[in-house]
Amino acid sequence: MKQIKNWFKQYYLFLFFSLALLIGIEGLVRKEVVPNFIIPAPTGVIQTIVENWDSLLVKHLSATMLEFIIGFSIAVVGGVALSISMFFSKTIEQVLYPAIVVSQMIPIIVLSPIFILWFGYSIWSKVAVTVLICFFSIVVSTYDGFKSCDREYIDLLRSMGATKLQIFKKLHIPMCLPSFFTGFKMAIVYALVGATIGEWLGASQGLGYYSRRMSGNLNAEGVFAAITILTIVGILLFALASWLEKRLINKWKIEN
Repeated sequence: MKQIKNWFKQYYLFLFFSLALLIGIEGLVRKEVVPNFIIPAPTGVIQTIVENWDSLLVKHLSATMLEFIIGFSIAVVGGVALSISMFFSKTIEQVLYPAIVVSQMIPIIVLSPIFILWFGYSIWSKVAVTVLICFFSIVVSTYDGFKSCDREYIDLLRSMGATKLQIFKKLHIPMCLPSFFTGFKMAIVYALVGATIGEWLGASQGLGYYSRRMSGNLNAEGVFAAITILTIVGILLFALASWLEKRLINKWKIEN
């Protein structure tokens, strides 16, 4: 309860602004100042979600979340492993770091048809888009975190007889946590966007597919219903990542 009160004190202006904006849009649509097919009334969006609860949440959201979980897990595990490899090997850094940067220069919209060509319309084409879109932030933030340690601390531990592996475990990993979680929080949102983009370009289920189908039918309520669900899920995932960050960093501070 105390955390909820602190959160409300911190973000109450945003909540009031959002509520006022929704009320304003509702009024404009009801008075037909803004056409319903351009921006639907918030009550219409809520009604669409309620009426299509099973298909939206059970079928389409479940498909999107499965792609998100697989793609994000691969990006985190692979990104951290690659960051560690580059930290310990200058050769690996010189070979792969530029390749990682170049991969971000290629628009996802261009690569998506290639992934579909390789993997077909299976889940793995969407997973590939998800991995690519969030891999960069994990690798760069983690690698920069490993390199951010003060040289004086490293020299101190070496003078005490610590090995390179011990220094890495006792110094580099804890010092890397803030940078890692910065990329982690960005990637957790990007991964959800990546899964949706993959579905938009080729899928038979998922919120991206649903919003594309509703857009083709000129169903604005359906499009905004999918956007609303994705927004709520994204906020919850970001909040979960922030909570995990505080828990791990505080635990490390207490232990040390």
